[in-house]
Amino acid sequence: MTKTDIRADIHNHSCLSPCGDLSASPVRIVERAAERGIQLMALTDHNSARNCPAFAEACRRSGVMALFGTETTSMEEVHILSIFATVEEALSWGEWIYDRLPDYRHDPEKFGDQVVVDVDETILDFEERYLVPAIEASLEEIAAETIRRNGLIIPAHIDRSANSMYSQLGFLPDIRFSALEITRRPVPMDTIGHTLICDSDAHFLDDVGRRSFRFPGEITVESTQTEVFAALASALVAGTTELSIDA
Repeated sequence: MTKTDIRADIHNHSCLSPCGDLSASPVRIVERAAERGIQLMALTDHNSARNCPAFAEACRRSGVMALFGTETTSMEEVHILSIFATVEEALSWGEWIYDRLPDYRHDPEKFGDQVVVDVDETILDFEERYLVPAIEASLEEIAAETIRRNGLIIPAHIDRSANSMYSQLGFLPDIRFSALEITRRPVPMDTIGHTLICDSDAHFLDDVGRRSFRFPGEITVESTQTEVFAALASALVAGTTELSIDA
């Protein structure tokens, strides 16, 4: 198999994230990604992985390679991505987060519904606990647990004015991350040699694929989840990513 460039967008939200769009069901965001040439996609809802099963099936139907995870809010109010190879790993990770999530009741009138669906957009549940707050775990604890579970740990949008390394800390802590996600250049802080990626952070259908990155890999839609994950992980270690920030 010959190495080819894989176009990836591994930070996306579905209708489970309260700050997102109810129309952003897993199947619809995958269809939009396929239309826009995204070959590898990850679902990373806020503090939950409950829509990952539907996302996995949607990717299988559309011929998009899939990874799974969350965008977790740390005690420092920093958003951080944890990415896993399989749905089962992501769901187990989601349980770890849920055990540390404050028990605030969600107000759908104020924030919108948090909807768990299947691949055909049938509503399975409405998440009653508000998913946005910081969990009772630090950046260091989240990173250590993600790595212990063989996941990728990637601080999200480190250059933004809210919920980022830049806004909350002003520096990178002494943790070796899998990569750093940026939204623009130049980056307003020292990235200490980390590999950089960029993603859409899509909360609405029109945002899917607007930012992405490419990496070389010997993978196709016939590859196993382990092979897909390993190819991305190897590219992040090697630093062989090409960013499309203005897509």
